[in-house]
Amino acid sequence: METKSTLWEVFIRSKSGLSHKHVGSVHAGDEVMALNAARDTYTRRNEGVSIWVVPSAKITASDLNNISETLENSENKIYRHPSFYDIPDDIGHM
Repeated sequence: METKSTLWEVFIRSKSGLSHKHVGSVHAGDEVMALNAARDTYTRRNEGVSIWVVPSAKITASDLNNISETLENSENKIYRHPSFYDIPDDIGHM
């Protein structure tokens, strides 16, 4: 009996509070096997505190040929980067 293998994308969080980062892919028959394969392949030296596996077929990506249509120009949205505010010295690092 042949098991269907799915390609899974692997994301690892190296420390609590940090974002998950894509580290590679594994082939596995289901999500449990994918987690185990990801653990064995990408965290052999205790590199992570959390693992995500996502079927590659479920990821939707932007089209590089139409990137200007996908990403809006942020220059007309100054509220997204409020660099024009004065921050009092006693606030500290922001």
